[in-house]
Parts: sequence; C-alpha cells; structure tokens
Amino acid sequence: MAAVSAVPRTRGGISGMLLILLGAWGAIIAFVGPYFGYAYTPGTTWTYTTGRLWLSILPGAAAFLGGIMVLLAATRPAAMAGGLVALLGGVWFVVGAPILAVATGTGTNGPGVPVASPGAAFSAPVMRLLEGLGFYYGLGVAIVTFAAFVLGRFAVAAVRAGRHASGTRAACGPARRAASLAIADRGSW
Repeated sequence: MAAVSAVPRTRGGISGMLLILLGAWGAIIAFVGPYFGYAYTPGTTWTYTTGRLWLSILPGAAAFLGGIMVLLAATRPAAMAGGLVALLGGVWFVVGAPILAVATGTGTNGPGVPVASPGAAFSAPVMRLLEGLGFYYGLGVAIVTFAAFVLGRFAVAAVRAGRHASGTRAACGPARRAASLAIADRGSW
C-alpha cells in the first residue's frame, strides 16, 4: 500500500484563497448587490428566495468550503477533494439556472430578471451582461479555472511523488532518467 505524502503548506495557497473569495462573492452578491444597483429580481437587499438558495448560496458555499479544504489540507487526496467540491460549485454556477428551469418546469425558482436601474453607468443591455457574468457565468468559469489549477497541481505532484517513492529516478543514469521523464510527462496529459 502506498503511503500518502504530506502537502507543503505553500502548495495551492493562492488558488485556495481565490476560491474562498469567489465563493463568498457568489454566496452574498445576490443579497448585497441591490445596494449598488447590481441585482436580479427581487431587487431588494437581504431577501431570501429559493432561487437564491439554489443558484447563489449553495454553489457559493461549495466553492468557499472547497477553498478552505484546499488551504487546510494535510494530504494530497484531501486537497484534491477540496478542489473537486469547488469545481462542482463553479459548474453549478454556470449550468444551474437552465437545469433548475427544466427541473421545476415553471421557471419560478430561477435567478429572476436582471435589474437595470435608470441612471446606471451602463445601458440596460450592458448591465444585464455584467450581472450575468458577475453573478453566474463568469463567476462559475473563474471558480472552475482555479479548482482545475488545484486539481492539476496536486495530480502532478502526486505523480512526481510516486516516481520518487518507487525509485524510478535513482535506478537509472541521468540521461536515461531525463528521457524517461520527458516521455512520461508527454503521455500523462
């Protein structure tokens, strides 16, 4: 049975912090956005709806929790589990609204309609675009990107640790070792 190696505290720290910040943004922007004219209906602050629960709070909490798991992880599998939780939250930000509209059949649990207040700095179509990106689609893609960085970083680190533990590098000369690593790296992507 292979031993699980410890994770250095610096590994994944920036991605973990960004996942925490993006998750917090996603969970609370629906409640504080109306202060700034940046909202979906209902355009009132701190109003709870089931649409906000399913499309903002839960995926934001998943990304937030995943970022904390990455930061506090002592092993690679724990960090990768955190990255996976954050990844699922980010994916739900992107695909949650269409899935929820089809699942309920009524569309009443959706995000609502973007609020474009008169006197805003941008026109109504631009505000709707910015609200869609900042609330759901752009936010979800950013979370998925940083979660993918976490998963990739820890997967590559696990491969390198496995090679080191199996003695692959020490058993062969420097030229052969470089060639075998180049071939293995090319094949693992």
